[in-house]
Amino acid sequence: MRRKMTISLHETVYEGLQRKVGRRGMSQFIENLLRPHVLATSLDDGYKAMAADKERESEASEWIDALARDCRHETR
Repeated sequence: MRRKMTISLHETVYEGLQRKVGRRGMSQFIENLLRPHVLATSLDDGYKAMAADKERESEASEWIDALARDCRHETR
C-alpha cells in the first residue's frame, strides 16, 4: 500500500531533484534512497541471493573445510 506525505525541501534542492529525475520520478527516487536506511531487507536480500548461488556456496564450503583442516593440523 502506498502512503502520501508532504515534505519540505530547500528550493535549490527541489530544483536539482526535478532536473535530475523529473517531476514524476521524485517519489520513487526518494523511496529508493530511503529504503536501505529504514528497512533491513537489502542485506537480507543480498544474503538470500548469495545462498541461492550454488557454485559460490560450494566454493565457500570447500574453503571453510580446508581452513578447518589447517587449523586442526596447527594445534597438534
